[in-house]
Amino acid sequence: MAEVAIGIDLGTVHSRVAIYENDQVKIIPDENGRRSTSSCVAFTDNGCIVSDAVKTLSWIEPKNTIFYVKRLIGREFNDPSIDAYKKAWPFDIVKYEDRLKIQVRFQNEIKIFSPEEISSMILRKMKENAEKYLGRKISQAVLTVPVSFTDTQRRATRDAGIIAGLNVLRVMHETSAAALAYNSYNTESDEKNILVFDLGGGALNVSIFTPNCGFIEVKSVAGDSHLGGEDFTDRIMRLCIEEFRIKNNVDVSNDKRALNRLRLACENAKRTLSTFAMASIEIDALYNDIDFSINVSRTRFEEINADLFRSTLVTVEKALYDAKVDKVQIHEIVLVGASTQIPRIQKLLSDFFNGKQLNQSVNPNEAVVCGAAIEAAILTSNESEKIQNSLVLDVAPHPLGIETANGLMEIMVRRCTTIPTKSTQQFSTTEDNQMTFDVKVFEGEHPMAKDNRFLGSFQLSDIPPAPRGEPQIEVTFDINGGGLLVVSAVDKVSGNQNQLDFNSNHANLSRDEIERMFCENIKYKIDSEIPSMNDRRLEQFTVDDVARFIIDIDPSFDGIACRFLREKIDGKALVLLTRDILVKEMGFKIGPALKILNHIQNRQ
Repeated sequence: MAEVAIGIDLGTVHSRVAIYENDQVKIIPDENGRRSTSSCVAFTDNGCIVSDAVKTLSWIEPKNTIFYVKRLIGREFNDPSIDAYKKAWPFDIVKYEDRLKIQVRFQNEIKIFSPEEISSMILRKMKENAEKYLGRKISQAVLTVPVSFTDTQRRATRDAGIIAGLNVLRVMHETSAAALAYNSYNTESDEKNILVFDLGGGALNVSIFTPNCGFIEVKSVAGDSHLGGEDFTDRIMRLCIEEFRIKNNVDVSNDKRALNRLRLACENAKRTLSTFAMASIEIDALYNDIDFSINVSRTRFEEINADLFRSTLVTVEKALYDAKVDKVQIHEIVLVGASTQIPRIQKLLSDFFNGKQLNQSVNPNEAVVCGAAIEAAILTSNESEKIQNSLVLDVAPHPLGIETANGLMEIMVRRCTTIPTKSTQQFSTTEDNQMTFDVKVFEGEHPMAKDNRFLGSFQLSDIPPAPRGEPQIEVTFDINGGGLLVVSAVDKVSGNQNQLDFNSNHANLSRDEIERMFCENIKYKIDSEIPSMNDRRLEQFTVDDVARFIIDIDPSFDGIACRFLREKIDGKALVLLTRDILVKEMGFKIGPALKILNHIQNRQ
């Protein structure tokens, strides 16, 4: 059977998975038939759980229920936004080994997880949903991210996919995925300027593209990673907290369990207000046996969020400016994301474009995952004629450059440059007989390099001695169609060269850390699933039972890894499987295989 790949929309609030088969996209439901899964992970006595049921656990075990992790992935602990999240969210965000981590109590121990690990648990759940629904193993996927994500956040998302046991074919902009979905349903050949307005739970993304005979040329992207539906929910929460304080002379803002219950109620009220003019919030014994109730009108909701709603248009204006397109030249406005169903958002957007009707031909909640599934099919050479000629020409979302001798940022790739692209500039030494040249890569728009995001560095060495300014050093930035960057430098005289490949350079994790997390991920899966297998007691399971279970839940243990485990279990000599063969065939998966086997044996 031909290898297939899935598309995954890893959302702030909900995640979705889909596959393109038989000339159409199929949204894959979870075990309960739902077309989306809450992006929450709960750590309980029975293991770690990813499901919609987790939401109800969030106010019972607030410190052990993790949500909104998409807003943490790829960020530094000292990021200004983190302080606000630490105060507002019930679980513990900590600094561990100079990195942002999440602390929970799990299996009677304090456990530390990276945002990548938490995200990988959600991705693994999406992968398992697909495998159960399709009845086959899945190992390849396209993941989506907001256009506002930095290179570090994109690579961190890719790392999460690897930890989940996926071969990540591409990390794709959410708006580009939505454009691909729109293009699959609209076959008109006329060139148009289409604006995608994607307002989800955690971020705002805007993209302008032009479709032409299957080709999608993205002209610009703009985004705000701190503006989404959860920020609107937060405003309702503030209103409720103040109302409770006025009525009862009590401040509940420091009670994490009360806040979690309030957050769930406010989320429901926000959704209700997209359809009805009034929403009721009623919570029994919110704090110290004090009940709470309030009616929130749509008008009041619009008032408390007025500044946030208006700020969405700033991002729209930025996208128009970068695309060099006037708003009267926009032919279609495509709505994507659950928060675009807020009536006030729709009116502001329509009024901005002089009363233009908004296009809702694509399901706003599923457009991104549909596009990701189509891209996954394209990248795995699906033979469907409907997508044969489909191609997205995306853009670089942020400027990229290097630090010069005076500390300035020398832009090598400008924002919204069409990719793939290659840019080369010539530099030289600043001192006589200088034999090394440091290349420090940054991302951002500030004129001083140090005020931008540092991505990585390398050194070109063995430059032949010469007066300063004489050596000719060519630095090249090469970005492929998937947005992966390779930076190289070459001395034109000696031919010496060096490079930094961001495809193989992980964001915040080393190869060993990813191996460990991959192993831990499967351990947690084993601990969660073994007690429920055929309702048998754990001590009744043999090592062979559980090893077969591992092989079944993770395709990374197919083929030679499967043989390796079985022969290890049977106690046979590994005559055919020398370490060299294992290294070649399994790579870093050898370590996890042995560690997981030991874990199983210790559980017996």
